[in-house]
Amino acid sequence: MSSKQLNFNLNQTTDFYEHIQNTYFDAIMMLKKSILHIGLDDTDSPNSMCTTFLAYKIVNYLKTQTVEFLDYPCLIRLNPNIPWKTRGNGAVSLSIKTSNPEKIKKKIKQLVVKYSDIDGGANPGLAFYQNEKIPKNFVNFSQIALWKLISRKNAIEFVKNNNLDFISLGNGQGLVGAISAIGYKFDDHTYELISYRRKAKFGKKRKLKKENVKKMQEKTFPNTFNSYDFKKRRILITPHGPDPVFYGIRGENASSVIKASKMIKPDEKLAGYLTFKTNQGTGAHLKNELGKTDLKPYTSGIISGFVSKSPKIIQGGHVIFEIKNDHIQLACAVYHPTKITHISSKLIIGDKIRVGGGLRKASKNHPRVLNVEFIKIVKLEKNFKLENPFCYVCKKKMKSKGKNQDFQCIKCGKKHSNKKLVEIPREIKETLYVPSISAYRHLTRPQQRIRFKNKENQFDNKIQWFHVFTN
Repeated sequence: MSSKQLNFNLNQTTDFYEHIQNTYFDAIMMLKKSILHIGLDDTDSPNSMCTTFLAYKIVNYLKTQTVEFLDYPCLIRLNPNIPWKTRGNGAVSLSIKTSNPEKIKKKIKQLVVKYSDIDGGANPGLAFYQNEKIPKNFVNFSQIALWKLISRKNAIEFVKNNNLDFISLGNGQGLVGAISAIGYKFDDHTYELISYRRKAKFGKKRKLKKENVKKMQEKTFPNTFNSYDFKKRRILITPHGPDPVFYGIRGENASSVIKASKMIKPDEKLAGYLTFKTNQGTGAHLKNELGKTDLKPYTSGIISGFVSKSPKIIQGGHVIFEIKNDHIQLACAVYHPTKITHISSKLIIGDKIRVGGGLRKASKNHPRVLNVEFIKIVKLEKNFKLENPFCYVCKKKMKSKGKNQDFQCIKCGKKHSNKKLVEIPREIKETLYVPSISAYRHLTRPQQRIRFKNKENQFDNKIQWFHVFTN
C-alpha cells in the first residue's frame, strides 16, 4: 500500500469517527433541549418595518439551527383602541425547543436591533421565557392587554419580578406586547399567511390584479375571509404603507391560506412568506361587560342597556345616541364608514341593545364616548305617534278646526274629538348588526364566524408554512 493510500484511509477513518462523535453529541444535546418562548412587539413605525417581518427574519435564522418549532408563529392583536399603536397593534410570539438557548437569544437580540425602525419612532420590546408551561400571571397580563391600557411601568415590573431575559428600546412600550404575546391563551383562532417584498421594492406601489383576488375569495370562502369587498370592488389583503408586507391572506386553517396564496399570482417577485396562528377575526377584545369602574380612556368592551337619548345625525353622517343601565349612562358614536349609521339612526328611547366598542377620551370639545363597533338589538320598543283621526267614509284624514277644537272631515262633515294613537312599524330588526367589511378592524369577527369557534389546534410541521423564494 502506498503512503498516499494509507493517508487517504486514515483520513476516511478519522472523518468517520468524527461523524459518529458529532451524531452522538447531537443526540445527547437533543435530550437536553429546553423550551424557549419568545415575545416581541413594536419594532415598526408608520414609515418603515413590520413586527411580522422581523418574525420572518427570525424564523429564517432558526431554520438554519437545530431547533424544533412547537407551534406556528403567533400573531396576537391587542387592544385596538390604544392611540399610540402602529397599524394593527400586533405582537408576535414563537415557541421552540433548542439545545443552545443562549446562542438563540443572542442572535434574536441582534435581529431586533437590525430590523427595528427605532429612528422612526419604534419602541421595541423583546422578552424570553424559558420553561415548558406558561404561568397564569403571563396569561392574566395578556388578557388585560386585550381590552385595557397597561403602562410601561407595569411591564418593566413584570419582567423584573419574573426574572425574564429582555431588551427594551425607545420608550419601552413594546414590552407590553412582548409579554402579552407569550402569555396569550387561545380559545378561538384563525390563520394569516403574510408575504414579504424584496428590499428593493420597499415603499413602492403594490400592484395586484383585482380579478385574481376576487376569484381566490370566491373559490376558498369560507375557509378564507376578508380578502375582497364585493360591494366596493376593493382588494382588502394589501396594506397601504411603505412596510415590507405585500399581502396577507386570512383563513380558518394553515393549509387553506397557503393554497389561497398560490392563486394570487402577483407580477412582483416576492422574498417569501410566513404563516401565523392569530386571534384576528375572533372579537377577542370585546368579551368584557363594562362596569362603572371600567370607563377609562381606551378601554374596549361591551355595554348592555336601553337607549336613553334619541339618535342625532351630526356632521359627516355620524350618529350619536346614549345608552343607560343601572350603573352607566354613556354617549355612543357610530361612524359613517361602518355603514351601520342607518341602523343606529332608527333607534328610539327604550330600545334594549348591546353595543361593543372602545372608549374615546373626553376633551374640551367632546365628551367621553363609546366608539361603536357593533350593535345587537335585543328588544325593540313599540313606536307610537298621534295622528289626526281618519274618516272611514271618505278615506281621508280629518282636519283640525282650531286650537282645542274638534277634528272634522272637510268632505262629509263628520267630526271627531281626539287624535288617534297609531303604531309605526319599525324599520330595524332584533338582530346583530356589524360594520361593512371595509370598516373591519383586525379583531372584528366576520359575519360567517359569528357562531363559529376554531377548536382545531394541531401544529402541522409537514406543510410549507414558511418559505423563502429563490431568484
